[in-house]
Amino acid sequence: MKEQIHALLEEGIRSGCFPCGAAAVGCGDKLFMMEAMGRIALPDGSEATLETRFDMASCTKIMGATILALQGLEQGRLTLDDTIGRYFDAPEITRNITIRQLMTHTSGMVPHLLLQEQTDDPAQALRIILNTPLAGEAGVPRYSCMGYIVLGKILEKIYGDSLDCLAKRQIFDPLGMTHTGYCPTGDNFAATEKDPVTGKLLQGVVHDENARFLGGVSANAGIFSDIRDCVIFAQMLARHGAPLLTKATMDKAIHNYTPGFDVHRGLGFHLGGTECNYTGDLMPGCSFGHTGFTGTSIAVDPTTGFFAVLLTNRVHPTRENISQLRFRRLFHNAAYSAFLREHGDVCYMT
Repeated sequence: MKEQIHALLEEGIRSGCFPCGAAAVGCGDKLFMMEAMGRIALPDGSEATLETRFDMASCTKIMGATILALQGLEQGRLTLDDTIGRYFDAPEITRNITIRQLMTHTSGMVPHLLLQEQTDDPAQALRIILNTPLAGEAGVPRYSCMGYIVLGKILEKIYGDSLDCLAKRQIFDPLGMTHTGYCPTGDNFAATEKDPVTGKLLQGVVHDENARFLGGVSANAGIFSDIRDCVIFAQMLARHGAPLLTKATMDKAIHNYTPGFDVHRGLGFHLGGTECNYTGDLMPGCSFGHTGFTGTSIAVDPTTGFFAVLLTNRVHPTRENISQLRFRRLFHNAAYSAFLREHGDVCYMT
C-alpha cells in the first residue's frame, strides 16, 4: 500500500494535479501509511512535511459545525426540526427552513453568494443571506455554503460563543488536534491562490471569499489542519463518533436523507453510492465524509472502519485546475483495494 500511494502522490505532483499533497490510510485506530511530498508553493517553496497545514475548505463543514450540531442534539440544545425563525427574525421565505434542511442541503437556499459584493459590513451577512430569494424548492438537494453559514450563526446563538472557540473547546482539544483551528498562526502552510484585492499569496489565510470576509471564522470554510490531526478526526468518525458522539447519533448523521436523487446527503456528510462519487468506484455506498474546494477530502467506510485522508492544494496557483477530481477517485480506489488485499481478513469495527 505504501509504495502504491507514494507512486500515486508522485504522479499527481508530476502531472500538475497539485503542487503538494499529504495522504493517510488506516482502519479504526490502525494507521497503515502517512506521507507528505511536494512543494507548498510554486516555484521554489519549501518541501511539504507531515506538519504542513492545509486549508480544509468545505471539510470545515464536518470538522466544525456538523459535529457541534450533533453534540447539540445529544445535549438537548436543539432539534433537527427547529426552524431559522426560532432563532432569528427571518423573512417569510426563510423563516421555516429547518436545521435538518440546512445540514442536508435541502433548504432551497442559493449555493453561493459573494457577501462582499452585497455589503461592507460582515455583521450584515446573516440578514443578506436570509433575505436572498431561494434558488429552488425545499427538499431537493442543492449544495449551499450559504445555508451552512446560517447554521453556524444558529450554533453560535445556541451555545453563546463563537465557532472558533466552540470547535476548539468541544472538538479539537478533546481529540488532541493541536494543529487544527481557525485563523492559524505560524508558518508551513500549503499555498492557495493570490488575494485578488491585495495580490498577496494566501498562506494561512482562508481561501474561501465569504469566510475571509467574515474574518476567517465561518461554518462553511476556515479551518486549517495537518495530516496527523486529520487522521485523528477520521479515526473518531471510524469509531462511530467516539468519544465525541454516540453511535446512535453517528448512524443518524450518515443516513441518506436524499434518496432518489443523484447526490446522497447525510446530516452534514456527503455519502457514497452515486456515480462519479469522490470516494471512487470501490468503497461501499454507505461510505461517508466530505471534500474541500482547495483539494482536501476525508472518506470513511463505517462497515470496516477504513478511512482515507487526502490533503492537497490543487487551487495553487489557480482554481481552474480540476484534474485533482479524477486523482481523488484514483486514490480511493487504490487505497481501498490495497486495504482489502492486505487487511481484509480482519474487521476492526463492529
